[in-house]
Amino acid sequence: MTIRRIEGPAGELHVDDGGNGGVPVVFVHSFAGSSAHWAAQLAHLRGSRRAVALDLRGHGASAPPPDDDYAVASLAADVAAVLNALDLPRVELVGHSIGASATIAYAGTHPERVSGLLLVGAPGRTPAEQAQQILRAMKADYTKVTQEYWSKLLAGAETRVRAQITAEMNSLSKDAALAIIEGAFAYDPVPDLERFAGPTLSVTTAHGEGPNDLQHALPHLPHRRIEGTSHWPHMDRPNEFNDLLDEFLARTSDVDSVATDRR
Repeated sequence: MTIRRIEGPAGELHVDDGGNGGVPVVFVHSFAGSSAHWAAQLAHLRGSRRAVALDLRGHGASAPPPDDDYAVASLAADVAAVLNALDLPRVELVGHSIGASATIAYAGTHPERVSGLLLVGAPGRTPAEQAQQILRAMKADYTKVTQEYWSKLLAGAETRVRAQITAEMNSLSKDAALAIIEGAFAYDPVPDLERFAGPTLSVTTAHGEGPNDLQHALPHLPHRRIEGTSHWPHMDRPNEFNDLLDEFLARTSDVDSVATDRR
């Protein structure tokens, strides 16, 4: 494992890089998270291929943006900066929650550089009126509303996962949290997903079955569900998630092999 500091568009980005072989797999974490969320996946893959995880701006050990710019397009620019700095011309992208939004945005604008897109708990587009209602409630009583929100997402979490996520949530400032959520609400993933023609898989839990979730906006999107976990299935059930990851990577490798043969 090598820890790298890469200059991103809004400050230095923390990157955990290691392993070799195959098309590199790049992991992007969720709201308030960090590259540490993918520890089990990095350890699982690095015996046979390169695996990279980054901390998005203002998360983990990465610098916060000076202008509070957490728009999804800006998070995707963080991903682009890492791939360019590491000279990775083609990658598999795995994103969780808002990290999934960032990977979708990147794949939609750079489809030729993405072999496959594995989305975990990816949000769809929240209707504007509902989004404004949630934001007003958060601004009126931030502590109460956010605690209720996290409590729902953590239902079914393993004790160690609950402790880690709670600590991370408490370390994020109110201003940063509101800016991240506003950025997430403003993003519509459907156009970018429709521009990306490569292999895609949406992984959900019981927390991702609302009417605005991605699989309802795109009914043709391949979809798998992991039962009995919190919003963080890769942390709660790493072995089950890793099996699904291996299955997906085997499929995308086959697609890459066919494309290479045709060239």
